[in-house]
Amino acid sequence: MVPATPTTTVCSRQFMFKPYAAVNSLETHVSTHQNKAASGVSSQNGFHRSKTLFDKASDSSDGMSDFERQLQELFNEVKTLITTGKEKDAVDLLQANYEAVKEQMNDGSKGIEEAAILDVIALGYMAVGEFKSVRSLLDVISEVIDDLNNDEPLLDSILVHMGSMYSNLGEFAKSLPVNQRATDILENRHGKNSVVLVTPLLGIAKVLSSTGKATKAVDIYHRVIHILELNRGVETEDLVVPLFGLGSLLIKEGKVTGAENSFIRILNIYTKLYGENDGRVGLAMCSLAHAKCAKGNANEAIDLYKKALQIIKDASYMPLDDSMMENMRIDLAELLHVVGRGREGRELLEECLLITEKRKGKDDPSLVTHYLNLAASYSQSKDFVTAERLLRTSLEIMKRAEGPENPSITFPMLHLAVTLYHLKQDEEAEKIALEALHIRKKAFGKDSLPVGEALDCLVSIQSRLGKGEAELLEQLERVLKIQEREFGSESEEVMVTLNKVVFYLDKLGKKDEKFALQKRLSRLQMKYKQSVRY
Repeated sequence: MVPATPTTTVCSRQFMFKPYAAVNSLETHVSTHQNKAASGVSSQNGFHRSKTLFDKASDSSDGMSDFERQLQELFNEVKTLITTGKEKDAVDLLQANYEAVKEQMNDGSKGIEEAAILDVIALGYMAVGEFKSVRSLLDVISEVIDDLNNDEPLLDSILVHMGSMYSNLGEFAKSLPVNQRATDILENRHGKNSVVLVTPLLGIAKVLSSTGKATKAVDIYHRVIHILELNRGVETEDLVVPLFGLGSLLIKEGKVTGAENSFIRILNIYTKLYGENDGRVGLAMCSLAHAKCAKGNANEAIDLYKKALQIIKDASYMPLDDSMMENMRIDLAELLHVVGRGREGRELLEECLLITEKRKGKDDPSLVTHYLNLAASYSQSKDFVTAERLLRTSLEIMKRAEGPENPSITFPMLHLAVTLYHLKQDEEAEKIALEALHIRKKAFGKDSLPVGEALDCLVSIQSRLGKGEAELLEQLERVLKIQEREFGSESEEVMVTLNKVVFYLDKLGKKDEKFALQKRLSRLQMKYKQSVRY
């Protein structure tokens, strides 16, 4: 018998366990300490006022040239403007410096000083989110430094900054060579085990991880860990960055034991340095909880999550309404539902709703995710009446905020249609599903994945309403084509829809077509029967 229950997808943070969400909490914290892990690197993240930008550089008693100091002064000023909310003033200052260096370059000056100034201007634009300007500046810097010798002062720092910016922009093919050049320069200058290699090596590891070269990335992470242990000891906080990167990568590669060991080590480092009640210890516990969950130790993961949240709360390490805290509560709620402790999970979801409501008011669109999550929880407990009430509230909020034709409202609409189906209110369920389908067709096109999702939901509803089987089969075949294009012909989504197609082919007596697809379906069912999924 074909599965008749309609399904749909939740917007934003969906109420289903996300495998990397717990790790991301620590990642956000760790990313702010990336430079600290390699403080031996000359890090001139500075800016400079245009009127003194090209003064003759001279060495000073502290080893920093006037030029470097001027760069640092401008950097500090731009940073202050950004952190105090004066981004327009920061952009004006960056633009003034860019115009000055552009004039110098037009006059024929294209050396390390121009590259350094452009570098820190690019960093400033990166900070304010003007990525188009960053890309243009990086292209200009590349042209300048390509002709420079590796012994130029500041070149290593410029290359490291460029590698980081390229990586953050998703341009990994450009990030890798500049990080490699920085590494080569620093190796020749300081040796293969110097701590100054850490930052460019971490940049290389990140690129390799992001481009599917996991084995090489793991080797780089191990090299960084070895360098830091050699120079700073086995319990230095600087190890947190590479250990976290290694653990996250190993999780993705399914090497859970190795990941668990990395996160345990981070937890031990933070505990020894700051005590067991420090907020950083809580974040490390969340990452370890994720590894435990991936290993199948759900109850251990739950205990770690609970303890971590309590530590972070008691330490006042971050506000209760911080997005990281919210994500951790949702992670724990999801896991509690997975192990059948839905009531405890709902309490956490209700806490998320109340905190957001208190901070943003009762009509803010950000509440919708929490209403959807709670509705999913109540639906899982077969309390469809409460789920319907929550979904109608979320839909009203979205309509007021976005308008009746905005595609974002189709998420709560389809969830409401599914809930009404469970309540045997099929006519209203069909009406809402058709409306959602119309909005999605108009917004995304008739062959888009969102339209496929809406069609899949609609077919189940119309099947129980007694719609023509030939028409339902035609719609399912459309869904199948969309899913094959988006997910691949071997995907689990395709398997589920294929099962429905075979069902209707059988009912319509199309035995030849059914036989061909039945063989394919059986093969996919065997493939996924052996898969262990949360």
